[in-house]
Amino acid sequence: MVSRAESAAATRRALLDAAAGLLDVGGPEAVTLREVGARAGVSRGAPYRHFPDKDSLLTTVAAEALERLADEVHAVRTDPKVAADDTVHRGLAALMTIGRRQPHLYQLMFAAPAGDSAAIEAAEQAGDRAMGEFLAIVGDLVGAEHARRFGALLLTSAHGITDMAVSGHLAEDKWQVTAEDLVSTLVSMIDRQARLG
Repeated sequence: MVSRAESAAATRRALLDAAAGLLDVGGPEAVTLREVGARAGVSRGAPYRHFPDKDSLLTTVAAEALERLADEVHAVRTDPKVAADDTVHRGLAALMTIGRRQPHLYQLMFAAPAGDSAAIEAAEQAGDRAMGEFLAIVGDLVGAEHARRFGALLLTSAHGITDMAVSGHLAEDKWQVTAEDLVSTLVSMIDRQARLG
């Protein structure tokens, strides 16, 4: 027999999955609590028992994505078989994959969180964790004292590369380079700069 808590958790999970699916297909405008409930197969009032508003729901979706990204970067960072420069490359690749495959989610992950205080706090904590994992891999490459400076350079570059790739402005036939090639070049340049001091 399913307990009330298990049933509530399953409903919440179904709502989050439905919201993520709608977000992928049509962006934030496609996500309404009514449509999320219908997709999740729950009553009209069920979404409101779990999320006070659409912003809280979307912020929770973004927080979960940030947690998954942090988990992925942590797994790469703690793999002793992966070199520091490859760790940074893989961390950026994980982020850029989200941007190219799920551009609406990607934008939401980097937007200011909105909604109720619990959703905002969870998103901020997930963002801090993802940033901490990323700064750790950058620090392993360039040293902890330079992690923020080079981390900012890497992230802003990765965002630009991702945006150009998503918009079609980074066509390989035009530039004769892939997004992955650009990231590899950037990581190599930073590695070399860090070694020079």
